[in-house]
Amino acid sequence: MAAAAFFDLDRTLLRRSSALALAGSARERGLITRRQLTKAALWQLLFVLRGASHEAVRHAAEDGLVVLRGFTPEEMRDLVAEAMEPVLRPLVYAEPLDLVDEHRARGDKVYIVSATLQEVVQAIADDLGFDGAFGTVCEVVDGKYTGRAIRALYAENKAAAIRELGCDLDESTAYSDSHTDVPFLEAVGHPVAVNPDRKLRRIAADRGWPVLEFKQRHAA
Repeated sequence: MAAAAFFDLDRTLLRRSSALALAGSARERGLITRRQLTKAALWQLLFVLRGASHEAVRHAAEDGLVVLRGFTPEEMRDLVAEAMEPVLRPLVYAEPLDLVDEHRARGDKVYIVSATLQEVVQAIADDLGFDGAFGTVCEVVDGKYTGRAIRALYAENKAAAIRELGCDLDESTAYSDSHTDVPFLEAVGHPVAVNPDRKLRRIAADRGWPVLEFKQRHAA
């Protein structure tokens, strides 16, 4: 079994929340209302200032899916494709992409693992040349999102998703910024805290996990 490297998305691979970064484009397309856009900004502020609990992450993920009800995966993929160059690529850190090159040189596969919608995570993974992506999967009926999650990828669910790959997890590496991802980090032999929130910084110090600070913008 080969080893792999797993990268969280928001504030690990990207400098900010991918969902919030896409909120302006979603508002322009009528996908979300002005009130929902404001609520998303407030959630992001709370996350940055205080860190988010497992319950907060769950609620935020569920609220985000409800917003999608009635829209199609094709519309979402078009939105992300349109926003990739002007919105998402400028948010990519340089340091994790250097790590991707190091992992590939060792023969590791590289994946993005995020609570963000699968269509968004997959598009970013494809654009950056990752081997694959794991994100939250929203139910689709008659070609449209129902707003209900089939697979909500947060907390323990992230760990379960990477276990299903069949990689050598003891030799694998995971990178994340949030204490809510401790089960994800614990699932591999080489957990790494990246730009960690206060709780994860304390956990990393207690357990002797490496701590990295990503700062540089990727030159697209």
